[in-house]
This record gives sequence, C-alpha cells and structure tokens, in this order.
Amino acid sequence: MSKPLALIVEDNPDLASILTMALQSVGFEVEEIHDGGKALARLAEIVPALVILDLHLPHLSGTNALRQIQSDTRLLNTRVVIATADAAMADELRDQADLVLLKPLSVSQIRDLAVRLVPSVKLPQETSDSDSEEPLQLSDDAP
Repeated sequence: MSKPLALIVEDNPDLASILTMALQSVGFEVEEIHDGGKALARLAEIVPALVILDLHLPHLSGTNALRQIQSDTRLLNTRVVIATADAAMADELRDQADLVLLKPLSVSQIRDLAVRLVPSVKLPQETSDSDSEEPLQLSDDAP
C-alpha cells in the first residue's frame, strides 16, 4: 500500500521542514511548496490526502488557494488544514476548512491531527519521554 500524500503550502522554509518531519513520522509522503501559485499548479497534477495551507503566501493568498481547492471536484476528499498566526482570519475561515490551527504549531500537534484527519496513517508505537511535549505540572503544595 502506498503512503498517503500531504502537500505543505508554507512560505517559511523552517516551519515547512518541521511540518514535513511531523507528517513523515506518521507515514505520509510529503511535498513542500513555498508559493501559492506553484501550489495550485501542483494541485492540478496531484490529489493529496492532506493539504496544510498557510494563508499569507507569495503570488496567491491562502484564501484564494482554499477557494480553488474547494472548487476542484478531484479534491473533494482532500482534507485541508489552515495554519495561520492571524486569529481573525482563522475565525473567518473556520467553516471552510477541515481544521484551522493557530501558529505556533508543535510537532506532536501536527502528528496527532494528521492521524485523526487521515485514518490510514498511524502514530508510531514507540515514543520516548524526550519526545513528549506535555506541559509541566506544578503542585499547589510547593514550598
């Protein structure tokens, strides 16, 4: 069985690399594109299982890219996650995507959400405590 394809459309190469690592760790094949226009051209050629879409992109906004994705009948089953630091825009688009995430994002957050959105991927069985991103719990009875 082939790996599900995820397309990351993010103009920040460092964040795109982090997203790529998180999705590859749960079994995705990943492509990164850093430009909205190039993303639409690529989406005319492929049908990914998941698209992670930044809203503020060069050459075509993420909002326009989202509209194009939604209007393409080939992409009806593609899950779209919007990743943005713009809280107002996130609220405005909440009903137009499968999920809207506010940046900053954590690796574990992306892995867990990818597994929930695309059931054919699974979390790795073994995770070390050093990979844990659980917040520290402070006791009320500290001295």
